[in-house]
Amino acid sequence: MDDFNDLQKRVIELKRAKNALVLAHYYVPLEVQDVADAVCDSFAMAKKAAAAKEDLIVICGVRFMGEGAKVLSPEKTVLLPALDAGCPMANMVTPEDVQELRALHPEATVMCYVNSPTEVKAVSDVCCTSSSALRIAGSIPGDEVIFVPDKHLGAYVASKVPEKKFYLHEGYCPTHHRVREEDVLAAKRAHPEAVFAVHPECDESVVRHADFVGSTAEILDFARNTPAREILIGTESEIVRRLQREFPEKRIYSVTGAFTCVNMKKITLEALRDCLELEQYKVELTGEQISAARRSLDRMISI
Repeated sequence: MDDFNDLQKRVIELKRAKNALVLAHYYVPLEVQDVADAVCDSFAMAKKAAAAKEDLIVICGVRFMGEGAKVLSPEKTVLLPALDAGCPMANMVTPEDVQELRALHPEATVMCYVNSPTEVKAVSDVCCTSSSALRIAGSIPGDEVIFVPDKHLGAYVASKVPEKKFYLHEGYCPTHHRVREEDVLAAKRAHPEAVFAVHPECDESVVRHADFVGSTAEILDFARNTPAREILIGTESEIVRRLQREFPEKRIYSVTGAFTCVNMKKITLEALRDCLELEQYKVELTGEQISAARRSLDRMISI
């Protein structure tokens, strides 16, 4: 523990004392990632929460991630370090939106991105993450799909699964949505030798310039394995920090300085320490909410 600061050491002590499993998303500050038991994208986080043996699960991420962990491990205590760390995309969709789309397209399967509220998962047929979306879309029955809430990820999946007709909700991730094609073209002019890896939550005008499109974990794997010495990253800025530290010999850049998720940055070391010390900000869901939402999450994990 010599490489950790005092605050990190205190978090590690509390984890052990509380028999807590700390799962961190790749977008929270690196200092928090360094003391987590696992650093995950949302798909791996869901699977690790479902398999957790610890009494206490702390989700260092936004609220829908904590709710997902509670649905998959209802007998566990699930905590969030920051109560106000929400997901704007998740707030863009409601169960009523899903029901309206079902009424318009009664034969379609409702495919729900995990970046959504528990109540929306409960009225969906199957969940997906960015890393599993293509696989799940190709495996579900029928030839019509309602995709909620992310219009950009939905459009990307639709382009790769042309045998199915997609009906898209109008939600989006503000962090990924704010990057524009001109940002990418400017970055490419500045770094003409760089390969470009992008998250499919970005607009199609951005995605079409990519050398690689994938989830956060897949972008990390691409950056680790590519022979390219320069890489442009089209997702949240903490990924750039992580890769710059991991590969100091490579030149790794963000396509825009505005690529920051303010909600993920609310998960500070201080917030994590207080969460563990006080066991505060418990995720509370009713049995009915859990059983209703679990069907779509279980189906995602099984596929």
